[in-house]
Amino acid sequence: MPQVLTLLPLSILQAILLAGGQVLVKIALQHMPCVEWTWSFIWSQITNWWWLACGISFGGATVLWAYILKHYPFSLAYPMSSMAYIFGMIAAMVVFHEQISMSSWVGICLIMLGCYFIAH
Repeated sequence: MPQVLTLLPLSILQAILLAGGQVLVKIALQHMPCVEWTWSFIWSQITNWWWLACGISFGGATVLWAYILKHYPFSLAYPMSSMAYIFGMIAAMVVFHEQISMSSWVGICLIMLGCYFIAH
């Protein structure tokens, strides 16, 4: 049980960074013009701050994931990464104003229940 108490906050942070990276990818793509293989297009993507934020978020999630994998059993750590789905669903609702179906909420509750059972 003590392992779970230290793994849980790390897994939550890693899931937030991972879901945040996905949100930032979507925002970056929304700001991206039609693809043209010109220097102007390439430069616009290199200087797109949404891509930079996405990279930082994914980079942080990856470093934290490496730490988690090194210090915790894989059978405990890997299922906890599914919490990213929960944060992704919340982001879809809050950031992108998407309507979430009742079956999706049931799925989120089942994911949370699964994480609970794995942790105990």
